Amino acid sequence: EVQLMEFGGGLMHPGESPRLSCAASGFPFSTFAMSWVRQAPGKGLEWVSGISSDGMNVNYIDSVRGRFTISRDNAKNTVFLQMNSLKPEDTALYYCTRYGSGLYHGSPLDWGQGTQVTVAS
Repeated sequence: EVQLMEFGGGLMHPGESPRLSCAASGFPFSTFAMSWVRQAPGKGLEWVSGISSDGMNVNYIDSVRGRFTISRDNAKNTVFLQMNSLKPEDTALYYCTRYGSGLYHGSPLDWGQGTQVTVAS
C-alpha cells in the first residue's frame, strides 16, 4: 500500500523558513517523480513544485521560485520542500504526491493527507 505522510506544517510567521517533509512507503521511491501541491482556503489545487525520480529535474510555480526548494533523499524515501521567506499567501494545505513515472508529467497517482501551513503575523 502506498503511503505518503507529510510533516512540518504549523503556524508560521512571515519571513520564516520551515521545511516540509514527506515520508513515502509502499513503492520503489527512487523510481518515481514526486511533487508538492497546495490548496489555499476557498481555492482550488495548485501545483507548487516537482522533482524527477533522480532529483536532477525540478520545477516551481512562479510565485515560489527562488523562495522554495524541492529535494529528495532516495536512500531515506523522503522528499522535502524548503520554504524560505514565507508570505501570508503561502497559507495552504500542502500535499505530497507521487507520479506514475520518473518525470512529473500528467496527474499524480497518489496523495498524502496534507500538512497545514498557516502564515500569519
